Formats: sequence, C-alpha cells, structure tokens
Amino acid sequence: MHMLPLSELLKLKRWNTPTIYNGWEQITKKPRTSGFNLDETRDFMPEFGPMIGYAVTVKIKPSEPCSNPNAWAEYRKYVASIPGPKIIVMQDLDKPNVIGSFWGEVSANTHRTLGCVGVIVDGAIRDLDEMKNAGFKALARRLCVGHAYAAPISWDEPVEVFGTTVKTGDLIHADKHGFLIIPEEDQAGILQASLFMDNNECETVISAAMEYKQADEQIKIAENMNEAAVAFGKAAVEALGKEGEWK
Repeated sequence: MHMLPLSELLKLKRWNTPTIYNGWEQITKKPRTSGFNLDETRDFMPEFGPMIGYAVTVKIKPSEPCSNPNAWAEYRKYVASIPGPKIIVMQDLDKPNVIGSFWGEVSANTHRTLGCVGVIVDGAIRDLDEMKNAGFKALARRLCVGHAYAAPISWDEPVEVFGTTVKTGDLIHADKHGFLIIPEEDQAGILQASLFMDNNECETVISAAMEYKQADEQIKIAENMNEAAVAFGKAAVEALGKEGEWK
C-alpha cells in the first residue's frame, strides 16, 4: 500500500475537506462527481477539525448476535496490523434502522491506542462526551443509547457508507462537510494542487469579491469578478491543466 510521508499528511490535515477537493479535481482523471459521500454525514466533533488517514473497513449488524466467538480478537489483530494513521470506515447492515452502536468510550480508547484517529460509520455512536475526551473523531448518522449485539462481523472488504464505496487502504480526508477518498494515483500531487488552488482563489476571485465595500461600487465588484475569474482559470490551466470552478 502506497503511503504519503507523515509530514504531508499533517499538512493536508491543516485544510478543510472542500479545499482538498478543489486541489483533487484539478489533478484527477476521475469524474469530479465521484469519490465523496453522497448522503449527508454528521460530524460530532467539528471542533477537532479535519482528520486524514487510511481506511480500515468493517461491517456490523447490531440487531443480531455475532456467530464468530473469536471475532473481536481477530478484528483487533487486523486493525493493529495496518499502518496508520487509520480511519475506521464502518458499514451498519441494519441501515436504515439504528439498533445499537459499536462506538462508545471503550471502542474509542481502544482504537485510538491501535493507531486510529477516528471513524466514519453510517450508523450511530454513543458516549459522545467520553469519545471526545478520548480525542477520537466520529462522522455518523446519529446518536443512540445502547449497543445491542454490535460486534465486527466482517472486515478487509469493500463497504458502502453514505452512498460511497470505500476499500481498506483508501486515503480519506474528512471533516464537518463530509469525506473525500483520494485515489492512490492522485496522492503524490494532492498537497501541491490544494495549496495552489487555495492561493489562486485568494489572489483572484476572493480578493476581487472583498475589495469594494460601498453599495455604489457593486457594479465594479461584478466587473472585477469577471476579470478575476478569467485570471483564476488562466492560472489554474497554466499550473495544473484545468480551469477550475470559477468562470
């Protein structure tokens, strides 16, 4: 599995997920309509900021007892064997129902110790304050009270969460806006592209939009935005080969 240097991951973590998307769409050959959650996520720890890590996939079904008596031990060994930083990506097979939560104080602390920085689960979490105290970020659908029969029933296979398929080893950037999967072929250039596009916005369209503050200068703002959008697109094409979003 290809992995970026930790220093690059830390730099990517400093930016929100929409900023990373803006860089990604400039360098990828994949459709710009793919690679992110299609259903709405809820970030229960927005104050933590973004998280970035490699996906570790697992499925649960809290409505039914797990048939494998060794499931927990085997699952923990699997998680521990994968390099970090890691994000658990969990599919709840009871969806759209919420019967119980795999996630709470114990699971958060355990997975944090195993090198995980957070979870994306299309089910529920509980023990919210305790999970925050553990420093473990969670994107989920909702909160719930109990755990029912929550246990790992399968892992290391593709999962579908929030309308998107995720595989173990996928690089994920996530925050309160949702999550983005960065394909392996795009990872080497994602930091540079994201930084460039953010700077490009600041130097063209954002500065043009904020330059005039008087109401009678709104016509000038519109004219400057037109010019700035042209400059934005030209800079993006020269640096990354695509125009970007502003016209």
